[in-house]
Amino acid sequence: MSAQNSAAAKAAAIRANARKGLWRRLLAALGLGGARVRCADAAAARWAHGAAGEDVTAGLLTALEARGWAIRHDVRLRGRRFNVDHVLGSPCGTAVVAVETKNWHRGRTTTVRSGRVFCGGEDRHDQVEKAVKYARLIEAALGMPGVTVLPVMVVHGSPVAGGFLDARVQGWEGPVYVLGPDRLLPTLAAAPKMTNPARAAAVAARMDSVLSPYTEQP
Repeated sequence: MSAQNSAAAKAAAIRANARKGLWRRLLAALGLGGARVRCADAAAARWAHGAAGEDVTAGLLTALEARGWAIRHDVRLRGRRFNVDHVLGSPCGTAVVAVETKNWHRGRTTTVRSGRVFCGGEDRHDQVEKAVKYARLIEAALGMPGVTVLPVMVVHGSPVAGGFLDARVQGWEGPVYVLGPDRLLPTLAAAPKMTNPARAAAVAARMDSVLSPYTEQP
C-alpha cells in the first residue's frame, strides 16, 4: 500500500470548495474572496501544515522497510471514519505500531505536566488519548492473540522536551511515546531484534484485511 496524504487532498478540496462558481472564482482572482474564502484558506493551511509533517514521517519510516517492517500510510479501519497516519507491522510479528504525526507550533516546547501533554501552554493530551483509542480499535480489529498494538506520536515543529516523552492515559497499560522526529527510528529499532518472517507476513496480511486507504466516504 503506497504512501498517500489525505490531509493534503483535504486542504486542496477546502480551497476549491470555497471558490466554486464563476463569481467566487472571479473574487478570488481579484483577492476579494471575502470571509468565506479567507476562512477556507486558513483551514486549508492547517490541513496542509499537518500534511507536511505526515510526509516527513513517511519518508523517515521508509528506512524500516528493508528491515522487514510492513508499513501502511494514511489508512482507516474498514467501517470506521477516522484515519491513522501510519501503521507498522514489526518484523518479529508480535507488535503493530500506530503512529500519529502532529505538526505543532515551532516556538513552543512539548512537555508533560501533571501527567498531561502540553504544547507550550496548550493542553494537547486529548491527542494522546485519541492515539490510545485508535490503538485499541486496531488491536480489537486485528484479533490476533500475542500481537500488541502500540500507540506512538511524532511531533514536528515543536521541540519535544528531551526528544522523548513517556505519556500515560488512564486505563491504558504502558506508555504512549511522544517523540521528536529524530527519535522515531532509534525508538523503533530498539524493539526486539528477533525476526519471524512467517508471523510478520501473517500480521501484514491481517493488517491489509482490516485497513483500507483513507477516504472521506464510509
